[in-house]
Amino acid sequence: MAARRAVRHPGHLRQELRGGHPADAHRRERRVITGALRQTGRLFALAAEVVRAVFRRPFQFREFVEQFWFVASVTILPAALVSIPFGAVIALQVGSLTEQLGAQSFTGGASVLAVVQQASPLIVALLIAGAGGSAICADLGSRKIREELDAMEVMGVSPVQRLVVPRVLAAMGVAVLLNGLVSVVGILGGYFFNVIMQGGTPGAYLSSFSALAQLPDLYVSELKALVFGFIAGIVAAYRGLNPRGGPKGVGDAVNQSVVITFLLLFFVNMVMTAVYLQIVPPKGG
Repeated sequence: MAARRAVRHPGHLRQELRGGHPADAHRRERRVITGALRQTGRLFALAAEVVRAVFRRPFQFREFVEQFWFVASVTILPAALVSIPFGAVIALQVGSLTEQLGAQSFTGGASVLAVVQQASPLIVALLIAGAGGSAICADLGSRKIREELDAMEVMGVSPVQRLVVPRVLAAMGVAVLLNGLVSVVGILGGYFFNVIMQGGTPGAYLSSFSALAQLPDLYVSELKALVFGFIAGIVAAYRGLNPRGGPKGVGDAVNQSVVITFLLLFFVNMVMTAVYLQIVPPKGG
């Protein structure tokens, strides 16, 4: 009987060589899917907890000011430097396209709208996530592996209210203010390259801008910056609060937070742009 049990069917051997039983593969797929859904649910739960903790007292004003200054100091100069080539590329591309279509007079308005509505919020969000968000994730992750957050919970102090809320609000505030700076620098860069490099006229550039642009374009740009800053802060805080594997896990969490934030930002930007174009009619339309 033992010898008979030890003999394996040839079909089972072929199945093992191909990578195991199909049921095992299905279980692994289910674990991956349920794990991703569980992580997504925890991320949304943290976001809801942060929103509730904003209105809870005491508010950590000093921590908020310190984090605001830190995030602003590491993002202002890179944002200004990045916005110049962005505005230049958009102005050159739009100017070349409008010249082919015979509509050079609309170059200024089209390039300014592209900078204000799309380029400026994305530049700010990417820099907030890459510079400020990675620092937030590394800071919280190092506190977690040193068990500082567990000690705070034992003493009855909420790590979310004490550490996460000021950092998320700082990221949102810097994103909104930095969005205005990037828009101005990008528009000036586009103006310079359109007027100087492509031989445009300043009057046509400004008149087309006033003819096509409207105040809701600025509103949606600031709203995008606010939402993107919130997403960057929440993702960085979530990955920082849940590192795996000690110091190496903190480095992996920082990389994951930046990648996840980039993916979410582009998706949310697409949704907000589609909704805005459906709700707000174009000027003169």
